[in-house]
Amino acid sequence: MANTPTPHIGAQYGEIAETVIMAGDPLRIKFIAERFLDKPVQFNNVRGMLGYTGSYKGKRVSVMGHGMGIPSIGIYSYELYHFYGVKTIIRVGSAGAYDPDLRLGDLVIAMGASTDSAYGAQFELPGTFAPIADFDLLREAAASCERHGFRYKVGNVLSSDVFYHAHPKVDRWREMGVIAVEMEASALYMNAAYAGARALTICTISDHVLTGEVTTPEQRQTTFTNMAEVALDLI
Repeated sequence: MANTPTPHIGAQYGEIAETVIMAGDPLRIKFIAERFLDKPVQFNNVRGMLGYTGSYKGKRVSVMGHGMGIPSIGIYSYELYHFYGVKTIIRVGSAGAYDPDLRLGDLVIAMGASTDSAYGAQFELPGTFAPIADFDLLREAAASCERHGFRYKVGNVLSSDVFYHAHPKVDRWREMGVIAVEMEASALYMNAAYAGARALTICTISDHVLTGEVTTPEQRQTTFTNMAEVALDLI
């Protein structure tokens, strides 16, 4: 295809599967590829954003980093959807809990993604767009959590542009039923809608905003693989 490689992805058309599992940290992607995929082949290292294609239980799948924040995932997901023929992107990442019932290591499946970002302004809609997940993916992810016995919650998350917020308003988001905060799902869901494609975000609770609890490196090593297993169940 004439549009590939892109400025940010060095792969040729056809080297990336129709389903891509993405994470912010490219080293987490390397770990997923080496732990779960059969015969993974690296297709990207532009800007250190690793990407691999292999197979899982006989099904072709790609895994790739997307960096931190809405602008970064906005670029990578747009190029994957529009230039590489990708039909489905599943983001696996970390999130901070707003809901008091969530515990460290729990999974959050983002049904919707509120945001404080202006990313959606580019679509020039005559109102406020509500970015949502693909329902079939969401339903299958919840069923996977049930089969594995993973603690999880489905709900609305906040995709924030700000990590170190000068004036956080956690209670206002909580009053509207937002259960966790992360930094990418909203842009991913908007790009999927614009491309007529599918998307889902699955996050692991890495810290609790209300209690101040944070996961240890050991906890992240043992629990962050759960969301990867759920994502791989969906391909």
